[in-house]
Amino acid sequence: MDFSRQLIDWYVVNKRELPWRDTQNPYFIWLSEVILQQTRVKQGLPYYKSFVKNYPTVQELAAAPQDDVLKLWQGLGYYSRARNLQAAAVQIVDNDLKFPDTYKELLTLKGVGDYTAAAIASFAFNEPVAVVDGNVYRVLSRIYGIATPINVPAGVREFKELASKLLDRKDPATHNQAIMEFGAMQCTPKNPDCDNCPFQKDCVAFNEGRIADLPVKIKKTKVKSLFHHYIVIQTPSKKLLFNQRDNSSIWAGLFEFPYIDASGALLPVELTEHEVFKDVVGGSRFRESVYNQEPIIHKLSHRKIHAYFWIVEVEDEINGAITIEEAQERPVHVLMERFMKDFWQLK
Repeated sequence: MDFSRQLIDWYVVNKRELPWRDTQNPYFIWLSEVILQQTRVKQGLPYYKSFVKNYPTVQELAAAPQDDVLKLWQGLGYYSRARNLQAAAVQIVDNDLKFPDTYKELLTLKGVGDYTAAAIASFAFNEPVAVVDGNVYRVLSRIYGIATPINVPAGVREFKELASKLLDRKDPATHNQAIMEFGAMQCTPKNPDCDNCPFQKDCVAFNEGRIADLPVKIKKTKVKSLFHHYIVIQTPSKKLLFNQRDNSSIWAGLFEFPYIDASGALLPVELTEHEVFKDVVGGSRFRESVYNQEPIIHKLSHRKIHAYFWIVEVEDEINGAITIEEAQERPVHVLMERFMKDFWQLK
């Protein structure tokens, strides 16, 4: 089996036309790779275009206010990607605008790991280094029948070594694009197109009926349930309180309503007697009501948030309160965005 030749032949016929494939600009390639982490191409494409339009150079991204960057990122999730992207842009600017042009140098950038460094090095600089992402793990594990878990050190080493062995060193960029595209379009997680697969006769998983079993991944993460009771202030002038999360939280730098972190549902008296509520409302008279009796569930990789929204009408204006229009301009996480659109019927 000539793996690389067969793979590239498939790619030439079946590849999608994507803007980051028409450039060797390392900034644009890096931007696309960061956006496409944990994100499908269809969802990520408009974000890529917006970033290229708003920040066409590394210098402009580095100089942008972080709130603006996070606002542009809004809806993609995993906001640490956006913060790391900008931090790395600052690194590049501080290095006299010299974009790292080798795999090892790329690893020194904030947020750039093995996969991203390999992708940029091969796509922008044609360095013969293999990429290994979820698509690559799936393709190699199925075709070669590898049952070593992909999320243990031994598995990471084994797949990296195999990917490097198979790499077309004369054209690493095309090879790497091809294997990722093959995993995304042909050898998909569910219902892969095995009937039209060029590797069918050589694929161990297909011939042994193990497609659904590979790749193997050990489940380690224990999901923690959190109960957030958001306090949606409504002043006489229809203003609200919006807080920015600090840099140590899961949604660092994003804005949201003040909230009480509880162990479950709260009775109205438990809400209004809580120190956080008293601090927010101050001495103003108020009237509270719960917006949703059943929690709105938002799942993260390690957390499951049960969100309650309490509408609190106060009789006095509150220092620091802002208008709904001003709140819309702030970067928010998807849970907050969903509530705001629903409650205020925003577009």
